[in-house]
Amino acid sequence: MSDIRPNPNQPHTLPPDYFDAVYKANADPWGFETSPYEQQKYATTLAALPRTQYAQAFEIGCSLGVLTQQLATRCGHLLAVDVAQAALDKARQRCAHLPQVEFQQLRLPEEYPLNSSFDLILVSEVGYYWSPADLRRASQQITDTLRPGGHLLLVHWTPPVHDYPLTGDDVHEFFLELAAPGGPLRHLKNERHKTYRLDLFEHQLPDSVQD
Repeated sequence: MSDIRPNPNQPHTLPPDYFDAVYKANADPWGFETSPYEQQKYATTLAALPRTQYAQAFEIGCSLGVLTQQLATRCGHLLAVDVAQAALDKARQRCAHLPQVEFQQLRLPEEYPLNSSFDLILVSEVGYYWSPADLRRASQQITDTLRPGGHLLLVHWTPPVHDYPLTGDDVHEFFLELAAPGGPLRHLKNERHKTYRLDLFEHQLPDSVQD
């Protein structure tokens, strides 16, 4: 597997207090609630999902819960997690009318819910916050908890950001290597837009189990 080249200015995973400071300075720092760009990206994200319904879904990095609210209508149960308490407070308020949504404050990969299994895992605008080592660890956890035939959807901003350890392309290219022959994933779809990309994968059983 090829090496991931980390940002030399920020080789470590961004800590929770980084996000606490961001949300303290601006309640909606990335315009999730108001940006037409974000709304279009959410529509593209949901349209990429092959199934109309998922029994158990996991959203890594839910932020204010704007996408969570839309995704929940297609889930029997949706676990949505984030490291920032301020973001989770707003997400809980937004989705209070959706009993199938469960929110938890977790720092991944250290606090990954390993005792669960999912039909869908969504990693949207969060993978580039991890160091290369944490991305590798998280990818193993994701494939361990994704059910056979389950879907993994990645959506990330692609231009580099000076204080992020990785770029969106770094994250997606890493997971594409897991879709090489003999790997745990099968690549189903790629969409590259002006400033973000989307890749959809399916978890497959090893050949020895399938035969």
